[in-house]
Amino acid sequence: MSFSATSSIALGGGSPEASAAKITSKRPKYSRFTQQELPACKPILTPKWVILTFLVSGVVFIPLGAICLFASQGVIEIIDQYDTDCIPLTFRDNKVRYIQGLEDKRCNRTITVTKTMKNPVYVYYQLENYYQNHRRYVKSRQDGQLRSPKDEHDVKSCAPEDTVGGEPIVPCGLVAWSLFNDTYDFTRNNQKLSVNKKDISWKSDRDSKFGKNVFPKNFQKGSPIGGKSLDPKIPLSEQEDLIVWMRTAALPIFRKLYGKIDTDLEAGDTINVLLQNNYNTYSFNGKKKLVLSTTSWLGGRNDFLGIAYLTVGSICLSLAVFFSVLYLAKPRQLGDPSYLSWNRSAGGGR
Repeated sequence: MSFSATSSIALGGGSPEASAAKITSKRPKYSRFTQQELPACKPILTPKWVILTFLVSGVVFIPLGAICLFASQGVIEIIDQYDTDCIPLTFRDNKVRYIQGLEDKRCNRTITVTKTMKNPVYVYYQLENYYQNHRRYVKSRQDGQLRSPKDEHDVKSCAPEDTVGGEPIVPCGLVAWSLFNDTYDFTRNNQKLSVNKKDISWKSDRDSKFGKNVFPKNFQKGSPIGGKSLDPKIPLSEQEDLIVWMRTAALPIFRKLYGKIDTDLEAGDTINVLLQNNYNTYSFNGKKKLVLSTTSWLGGRNDFLGIAYLTVGSICLSLAVFFSVLYLAKPRQLGDPSYLSWNRSAGGGR
């Protein structure tokens, strides 16, 4: 008699047979569900199925990639890098001194339209080598303060731009403090081209993330000044330049919408741009570019999606041809699928 059976009898558990029966009774009843024996789709990847799958994928992806690439190529872009050209020659060796000084920052640029651009023409500013995704930078903000005046004094996560003279800064944090402050004025044939800055931000941000009763306070009152100032009489929900900027970028090269020109630009037009070169990208070797762009049904210009579809489609077609030749040249006898476990008739018990 085993030790477990002897212990069971000693404890008044009865005979070993009774104990064994009790142990057996604790097992779950046999079920095809618990034993994962229910009917399931278990396809066999025969050469014909593999070749057909690659062929269909290639036939679908290649035209789709061509359509996406054609739509992207239809977008017209004009890009003007001005960060160096807008520095006077006498300050080229010390750009940081110029941008931090009191010199006149006005700069005239000329842009020639190469192809007709139908309205709306979107105006972007592009920054490079600018890491808005830095952990300390992203954390230096307080979303509750942006939504409700009740959270005005909640600035614990906004250091070092949290208070001025003991009073809270609204909006606080490094993200708001570093708001882009270059400005652009456009003229064509001595006629001003107005830039529409309404609805350049996401509607969900205006309605949910920025309060209608929250107004800027003590903003850009400290030292040093970071970027653009805000009108203290306009609520944050209407400060769309701020709303666009506060949606931080994931990559060090990014564009943000400055406004829209609701006028067609014809091929050959000369656009004069009077810009204020205020924003300091020189201390970290950043670049600034002005971008005029149209859009397509896919959005702005981005060849990556079309190239990706074409690449995957070409690989699939190549594999389909390769496997077809291999199958015809050296056919391989397939095994009998009736011997597979899931094709056998399932028993009623264990």
